[in-house]
Amino acid sequence: MKELEVTFEGKGEVKGDIFKQIIKSEVGYMYSVAYEDKISHYEVFRRKENTQYDNISYPKSTSFGKWAWTYYVYKNAINKFNELK
Repeated sequence: MKELEVTFEGKGEVKGDIFKQIIKSEVGYMYSVAYEDKISHYEVFRRKENTQYDNISYPKSTSFGKWAWTYYVYKNAINKFNELK
C-alpha cells in the first residue's frame, strides 16, 4: 500500500498550495496547507485505503465534512486528529 507523500504541491483547484504532513497514525492524517510560505489552514482526515490503486487516498473537496475536516487553528486540528484514534 503506497502511503501519502509527506510534502506535495496541490493540483487543480488547489494549485500553488503546499501540503505538509504534520502527523499520521493508523487511522488518520493531519496536513498543513500553505500558500506563499504562509499556513492558511490544516486538514485532518481519516485513513482511506484505495485497494483498486493500492494507495492511500487524499480527500477531495466533496469529502470534507464526511471523513475530512478543515481547521484554521492548530489546536483545534490536533484535537480532531486525536479524536480519530
